[in-house]
Amino acid sequence: MSFNEQTIWITGTSSGIGRALARNFAASGAKLILSGRDAARLQEVADEVTAETLILPFEVRDEAARTAAAEKAVAWTGNVDVFVNNAGISQRSQAINTPMKVYHDIMDIDLLAPIALTQALLPHMVERGSGKLIFMSSIAGKVGVPMRTAYCAAKHGLIGYADALRGELSNKGVDVHVIAPGSVATDVARNALNAAGEKRGVSDRAIDNGIPVDEAAAEIITGVEAGQREIIVARGFELAMGEMRRTQDQLFDQIAGMVAEGYIEKMEAQD
Repeated sequence: MSFNEQTIWITGTSSGIGRALARNFAASGAKLILSGRDAARLQEVADEVTAETLILPFEVRDEAARTAAAEKAVAWTGNVDVFVNNAGISQRSQAINTPMKVYHDIMDIDLLAPIALTQALLPHMVERGSGKLIFMSSIAGKVGVPMRTAYCAAKHGLIGYADALRGELSNKGVDVHVIAPGSVATDVARNALNAAGEKRGVSDRAIDNGIPVDEAAAEIITGVEAGQREIIVARGFELAMGEMRRTQDQLFDQIAGMVAEGYIEKMEAQD
């Protein structure tokens, strides 16, 4: 498929995978909506891509700002063809040392905000009968990784929401894709929250030696183009862990088959 002239909204576009996705989607002729908290950094992204862009800064934890952003995103060209839920933050702290405020902050950013933004766009996509929803999870959303209890919980939850939503939308023309990256060379570890809820400020060797960010973005887009519902972007033992916990296509097909046979209507009839 081609993304030429399609409107693609990416959150967390200021850096890392989001920024690389913007470059790669722009190269395919897409129109881009760039979101993050820092308008100046979003402008840098807009300046480096050869695409028509809308800079749409907002704080993902702000409910009113999310609602307004979704309305502006749809109004820009009249539709959002692809929505990439990429904004997120990681963690590096032991559970025993981590206060609940850190759990709330990570859950709000990595789980509740993507759900809320998706919920705001769902009526638009379902009414049009087309669209793609892309959820940026992690290998840590498939496997529990120490020092990341809040992050793992959020990313596991995001996959659960996406998988359930995929079933509901399987006969409505809207595709759902889950991305599970391993170590990608970004600032994700440096920006991760420590037990004090502050940016850690240092990176991990695995991250620094991870997949080049543009290579990861290209793999993600290739997987979406191929219609893959779960896209693992990892190498070595991280890839092995992801494959070990991969959800098989037969199960996705089985859920879609249940929906096609009237599962939702039967459940609602019991209410």
